[in-house]
Order: sequence, then C-alpha cells, then structure tokens
Amino acid sequence: MRRYDDACGTAHALELLGDRWALLILRELMLGARRFSQLRADLPGLSANVLTQRLGELESRGLLLHRTLPPPASVPVYELTPWGYETEPITQAMGRWAARSPHHDASLRISGVSLLLSFRTMLDRQRAKGIDAEVGFRFGDDVYRGHLTPSLFAISQGAPDDAQLVFIGSPMALGAAVHGGVPISKLEKAGALTVIGDRKLAQRFTTLFPLPEKLPT
Repeated sequence: MRRYDDACGTAHALELLGDRWALLILRELMLGARRFSQLRADLPGLSANVLTQRLGELESRGLLLHRTLPPPASVPVYELTPWGYETEPITQAMGRWAARSPHHDASLRISGVSLLLSFRTMLDRQRAKGIDAEVGFRFGDDVYRGHLTPSLFAISQGAPDDAQLVFIGSPMALGAAVHGGVPISKLEKAGALTVIGDRKLAQRFTTLFPLPEKLPT
C-alpha cells in the first residue's frame, strides 16, 4: 500500500481508495454482488489484469470479498463488505461536487449501476412529493428494482414484484431522458428505450433527479 505517512484520516482514506479505478470498482458493487465479467463490461477502460489486481487489493483492505454463489448458480462473485458499503456517501458527495464542473459531460457512457446511484444521489424531495412507487429497470441482462418515495430511492438487484413502471433499454438512453432532457417518445421511436406501465409516472420520473447548477466557466 502506498503511504502518505500522515495521521489524517483523509490521508489514510486515500491510501485505501486512492488507487486508479478503486472507487469505481466499489461503485459497481454498490447494488450487490457481481461477476468479474460484469465488472469488466461496465468498466471498459479497465484491463483484466488491473481489475484482478485492484480486486485483490480491495479485498486485502477489507472492503470487498470474493465468494461463490450457492447452487444452482455456483459462480464466483465479488461483493462489498459492510464497511465497503459505507463508501457510498463518499461517492455521492464526490458526484454532487464534480457534477457542478463546467467540464462534466453527462452524455458520456454510463453503467447501469452508476446511473441508478446517480438517481439516488440527485433525488429532489420536493419534486418527488407524494410518490410511493415500485420501479423496475432492465439493462440487458442486469435487472433492478427500486422503491421510490420523496425521502428515499432504495434499489436492489432483481425484478420488482409489483412495478407500476418498468424501463427497458440502455443506461445511456435512460440517462438521456433524465439528465439530458431527451423526450421519452423520441427514445422509444429510436428503439433505445421501452416504457412499460404508468406513462404519467414515467414522464414525472425523468424530472426528479436534476443535476446541480454548473459553475461559471
């Protein structure tokens, strides 16, 4: 581990999390256990060798663990430890802060986990007033369920039991609707997004997660 020889907790946090890709790997595990191949797919700029190295380092530091799912899956996965899950407020604070940069480009590629975490981070409680809904998301083989209220957007892996609304498509398409202001109808016409269920709720959903105002250039 690289050391700063500094007693400050911030310095030690950087020793634990400051390696390139480390925080993004933790981000991709924030909604539950995932396979190595899933992490590679959602972090395309990260080589398999570096991913293997970072996973080993984060495991040795107590932030994640490597285990095999029980039958019938019986596949190896990585998941965060309880202490690893405590890093979410760190990524949320960094996300809110960096989104104010005039150089932040919300149209770039984004993973499904990252997009859903951005919703949880940017939820506007006033705009969400009166909502209590189950919302599903299907990004290829990755399926998530969310329980949306004015004070919380709880998200986990798996299909919702009784969703009022389901979005199917790529994370970038849904991000374009929510953070880019692209009409849902336009994305549907292009075949990039499918909406099942309450269409009024879908339209309102796209307004609930405003990005912070940019700093002047």
